[in-house]
Amino acid sequence: MTLLTKLDFPSMKFSLYFMGYENEKELKGDLGSGERNEWTMTRKATIELTHNWGTEKDLEFKYHNGNQEPKGFGHIGLMVPDVYKACERFEKLGVNFIKKPDDGKMKGIAFITDPDGYWIEILNSKVTRQIVEQMS
Repeated sequence: MTLLTKLDFPSMKFSLYFMGYENEKELKGDLGSGERNEWTMTRKATIELTHNWGTEKDLEFKYHNGNQEPKGFGHIGLMVPDVYKACERFEKLGVNFIKKPDDGKMKGIAFITDPDGYWIEILNSKVTRQIVEQMS
């Protein structure tokens, strides 16, 4: 996989890393630039990794799924064409939801868990661009 773009959110002390199977020669713009971010949000099979700052220096830090305190690895995010249709399918399959698309402040994204309790964010490029713009 190739690092497609990285977004830092200093006020909330976390970074997002977007990885995908893209030809490095076809990457658009510079890492973290608006052009690269926009291009990244249109790629297929892109995975978002979240890093909560400081955990790598905390000697008391213990491994866990990252969604309880102390937070470390947070979750992965998978882009889908339609979050609502994907969530309808997940509901039919009995998948556990942490957040449905219209819950909370960030509309149009969802969080589910895998069988081990790891969080998976379900998102799409349009909503992600809007959220990134609001948070930046």
